[in-house]
Amino acid sequence: MPKYAVLPLVVLLALPLVAAATNAAPTTPGLAWRAWDRGLEESRQNGKPVLVDVSTDWCGWCKRMKAEVYAKPEVRDYLEDHFVLIEINAEASDPARYEGKAYTSRSLASRFGVSGYPTTVFLRSGGEHLVSVPGYVDAPRFLQVLRYIGDGYMDKGVSFQDFTKQTAAAPAPATPHR
Repeated sequence: MPKYAVLPLVVLLALPLVAAATNAAPTTPGLAWRAWDRGLEESRQNGKPVLVDVSTDWCGWCKRMKAEVYAKPEVRDYLEDHFVLIEINAEASDPARYEGKAYTSRSLASRFGVSGYPTTVFLRSGGEHLVSVPGYVDAPRFLQVLRYIGDGYMDKGVSFQDFTKQTAAAPAPATPHR
């Protein structure tokens, strides 16, 4: 078989690999994203709340949020210290367990009412749903949401509006960079 006859076959076989690599969600340096079951178990053990990033491979705003928000040192450091991070692809069929029932990543997204991407779902350490935040959120506002939940203001019954007024008057706490 001539070597030129093999070349189209090689290109044809390589196309799915190239497409998969270009559609893969960008990773966020310094953040340890966990699978659903592992993340919930870790949260139960360490008592930290859970942040669930619900996205898809094709979602441009999801990729932008990873690159522009999760990658910010102050956001990344706060997340590492205060949350267990779970990432699910809303179109995947990865198995997961929640509230004693079997789910897939897709059905979990539906269970939390996710209808657009990205959506950030927050859970208590026991797995109880706190709130879902739909859409892209810029870094300063996202950090406010993280502090509202991570510092316990939501659990204390403080409204987000009162929290933002209160924290606007006070300087933001310094988050050490690693």
